[in-house]
Amino acid sequence: MSDNRSLSNSTVTAIMNVPIEKVNIADWLFTLPDAEYQRCSTAHIAAGTTTTDDGRPMSINVETIGDALVVQHYVAETREPTLCRMVSISDAITKNGRTKVKVEWTLSARKIDDQTSEYTNHIHASATDEFLAFIQEHGVTLEQAAAARQAASDSHNHEETPNFAASIERHARRTA
Repeated sequence: MSDNRSLSNSTVTAIMNVPIEKVNIADWLFTLPDAEYQRCSTAHIAAGTTTTDDGRPMSINVETIGDALVVQHYVAETREPTLCRMVSISDAITKNGRTKVKVEWTLSARKIDDQTSEYTNHIHASATDEFLAFIQEHGVTLEQAAAARQAASDSHNHEETPNFAASIERHARRTA
């Protein structure tokens, strides 16, 4: 999808007091208990893992973003200890009905020093053809939809990122 379909682009970082060698985002993400996911944001409803029909790992997340209930079907495109790139064609359910949004979620970590790492949570949402038809049907411009999604995504990302970082840090200490 081209950039002219961009709905939101949010990047938030947080410090983890753990050496980069002990960080394993992929293991954390695919073993994250539902209750722990819920504790990371007031908007988080449920999380679980499964696979695609062809066996690729998938993380299912249910949360609210702004006024939409979003069911995300994140397929792992990259799954490494310090980098997970996940892509979802997500169901967005609003008071006006249901549509689909493409969401790219990149979780990464980098070394700051021997005892400290930086976690980055990057989320980019784009309009699908279905979404474009949906907003047109409801008299909403792409610019209006993007402004609302950007504000909601930024707010959500600022809440969950430090909590994800703390959870990844706890996971690193447990599994070390």
